[in-house]
Amino acid sequence: MLFDTYVRAAAEGAKGGDLGSLPEWDLTDLYPAMDSPEVASDLDAALDRAKTFESSYKGRLSDLAENNVAALVTSIRAYEDLEDLLGRLISYAGLTYAGNTTDPQIQKFYGDVQERITTASSHLLFFGLEFNRIEDGILELALRDEGLAHYRPWIEDLRKEKPYQLEDRVEQLFHEKSVTGRGAWNRLFDETMASLRFHVDGEELTIEPTLNMLQDSDGAKRQKAAAALGKVFDENLRTFTLITNTLAKDKEISDRWRKFGDIADSRHLSNRVEREVVDALVAAVREAYPRLSHRYYVMKAKWLGMDQMNHWDRNAPLPDADTRMISWNDAKDTVLSAYGKFSPDMAEIAGRFFENNWIDAPARAGKAPGAFAHPTVPSAHPYVLVNYLGKTRDVMTLAHELGHGVHQVLAGHNGPLMAPTPLTLAETASVFGEMLTFQSLLENTQTKEARTVMLAGKAEDMINTVVRQIAFYTFERKLHTERRNGELTADQVGELWLDVQRESLGPAIKLNPGYETFWTYIPHFIHSPFYVYAYAFGDCLVNSLYAVYQDAEAGFQEKYFELLKAGGTKHHSELLEPFGLDASDPSFWKKGLSVIEGIIDELEELDG
Repeated sequence: MLFDTYVRAAAEGAKGGDLGSLPEWDLTDLYPAMDSPEVASDLDAALDRAKTFESSYKGRLSDLAENNVAALVTSIRAYEDLEDLLGRLISYAGLTYAGNTTDPQIQKFYGDVQERITTASSHLLFFGLEFNRIEDGILELALRDEGLAHYRPWIEDLRKEKPYQLEDRVEQLFHEKSVTGRGAWNRLFDETMASLRFHVDGEELTIEPTLNMLQDSDGAKRQKAAAALGKVFDENLRTFTLITNTLAKDKEISDRWRKFGDIADSRHLSNRVEREVVDALVAAVREAYPRLSHRYYVMKAKWLGMDQMNHWDRNAPLPDADTRMISWNDAKDTVLSAYGKFSPDMAEIAGRFFENNWIDAPARAGKAPGAFAHPTVPSAHPYVLVNYLGKTRDVMTLAHELGHGVHQVLAGHNGPLMAPTPLTLAETASVFGEMLTFQSLLENTQTKEARTVMLAGKAEDMINTVVRQIAFYTFERKLHTERRNGELTADQVGELWLDVQRESLGPAIKLNPGYETFWTYIPHFIHSPFYVYAYAFGDCLVNSLYAVYQDAEAGFQEKYFELLKAGGTKHHSELLEPFGLDASDPSFWKKGLSVIEGIIDELEELDG
């Protein structure tokens, strides 16, 4: 996200400067415009069809399962069609909002659509609840029907939620109040973050270019950017602390009512992963901190000529790093070439995102920070948002998000109920896309210095993906645990943040005053508590998967595509079995972490 002066610079670049012409997404595949008749018509139709669905099937599902399975299948298909329609509407509103979170008309449109979708979907709420009240024996007999058996993966996932369901009217209350509860606090966070302005060297910037300055080769610039970030975060600390306290309490209420045993169990359930598997991952990563991040940052401090780095030096480029801007076309060619070496089909699917304007690339005022790939609905196609500023990391981010996009395209044939992939496996395709791009670039390095820079960049990316995300998860666990004892002050939250950062980053990084507020800008803490371990899960899994790929003589690409095409229809154990991998084996995570250790080992040898 950039302020006007920065936008002008980007526009000049579009006329032949460093970045080239950056694409903006075309959302007309979803709807022509916010005020189009199609949006109004579909919003009306969604409510009417939801009411009709409720009156047609509520109170009848057990009887249909026992006496008319064909009608039960018809009800699931009708439910699936409604999910697609509602998903299309909220995807369009959400993507429009992500493109400009500060425009009052877009804010209103997004809020209005959210409310109307919530109202319509409240008439569908009964379906999953009532489906789970069908007796096991009756349902098993019904599943002998070929039409119903098609939905077995969705039904089995639905049954896993049965122990945590509440009485129908309580579920409806939770659902309807989400707009004025969690949803409202999420929106307050987004709009507050988008409105923040940071002053660096007389320039007024939004958060994205300010964070980007932490990767500048000029240490003085990095320090000024860190100071500006800390100052503005501190000025808004009361708001961010209130949002965090409120959402943590909101989650505690929901968990208590649903009788979840652990503060992260609801996330594990939605990820379809066992708590023991996640605990083993977290323990393995934390035990490896000294061999990974601590060791690497000692080496990096030496490269930068420091005994100890400041927190604003953590992502500084190495002295020999090529800091030239990478044009958008070069980034595109780099990623598509890497994908194409692995599989022409993978490159073809990724190429559609460029050809059809499914990517929004420019950093601009009001745009959501960061990057994401949004699957929308199977009847349409995914979209990718990045804030492209021409750094090597931006190329890797593009490779990451296009990995998601390819996955979402391949899984779409499963339909709205079974295409969505649990977060743990959703991160597999994205991290694999990054790995392909990295290995392609590494093959083209000609000198020892260039190889060192490439390997160091990958080590940092892996540390950010594995070590940093597990530190984030540890921070969240501490915060949500302490919140159960009462509201937390900003100072308390800051101390929890510093504790986990000291543990994970090690003695080579000095956490200066101001860093205690840097927890405030991490959107995952707000939008999706405990999401972050999925990144580490995906990275370690891909490290093992890539090792299989390197050793495989033939057939790996086909098996990998089958994994992606499965979407949400298979458990991680079933998906990994063809590759000889088992995430429930505690040694599995150590294998993945050993890849990062190996890169750091090579860096030490090159440095010797």
